[in-house]
Amino acid sequence: MANVSAATAVRPLRVPATASARRKHPAVSGRLPVLLLFLPPALLLFSVFVILPMGEAAWYSLYKWDGYGLPTQYVGMRNFELLFKNGAFLTALKNNAMIMIISIIIQIPLAIWLAMMLAHRIAGVVLFRLIFFLPYVLADVAAGLIWRFVYDGDYGLFASIAHLLGVETPYVLADKDLAMYAVLGVIVWKYFGFHMMLFIAGLQSLDKSVLEAAEIDGASGWQRFRYITLPLLGSTVRLSVFFAVVGSLQLFDLIMPLTGGGPFNATQTMVTFLFNFGVARMQVGLGSAVGVVLFLICVTLAFGYKRIFMRHD
Repeated sequence: MANVSAATAVRPLRVPATASARRKHPAVSGRLPVLLLFLPPALLLFSVFVILPMGEAAWYSLYKWDGYGLPTQYVGMRNFELLFKNGAFLTALKNNAMIMIISIIIQIPLAIWLAMMLAHRIAGVVLFRLIFFLPYVLADVAAGLIWRFVYDGDYGLFASIAHLLGVETPYVLADKDLAMYAVLGVIVWKYFGFHMMLFIAGLQSLDKSVLEAAEIDGASGWQRFRYITLPLLGSTVRLSVFFAVVGSLQLFDLIMPLTGGGPFNATQTMVTFLFNFGVARMQVGLGSAVGVVLFLICVTLAFGYKRIFMRHD
């Protein structure tokens, strides 16, 4: 009996696999009640307000429907054929591409330049940050109305400047060749502050000793920016470009009070085209087709960009 007792005492106890796994991964067992409590409501809301509307839009795009009753006139891919034969929609695609390019090659470099000047803790820097960030805080509709008055050829700021200079007043928003460039200027003014704050946060998180070492070694300001600051800001730059690309495809609130997509559809974007030709004209099938095309473009660009450029971030 003594030998048996000693062997029993020496032999290690067998711990059940589930208990052992829980001890190895305590976070999993502690997180499970939270997941069971909060995940089903979140999935339900996401399904009702995102998945279901996307499925309905894809279904409606196959019908010629005015929004009343149930869609019954099945037309297949006819809405998509009409869409890509519509000159206003092709203009909207071109405008979205133009907004995307301008956001990347003008708005983001401008934001980096200002962030480099305002990242240091000097007197008055907070005031300048607030001034440059204020346009982004302003509501898009309010910004559109303000700039519509600024561009007004009769009573706006441009008209006053033209009268002072003694030149003919330009009607910028009424000129189909100039209206889109006026909109692009407003877009840069409106959103560069958001990207500037991203870069300021990124600059403040950099290791200052690396820059100081480069300065001691005789590197110029441009060399420090080109070979040290910009590479260290790589993840922030990629994130900023991602926001610019996705935001340029969803532009609506700023365009509608500013031009409404005119003149002669010169400033249409895909979302304003969806509203003007789908909702306002009660062509829900055609509008749903626009939504499907916009969704596919957004998903392709977003996931493709993250897969190619942000896979290590």
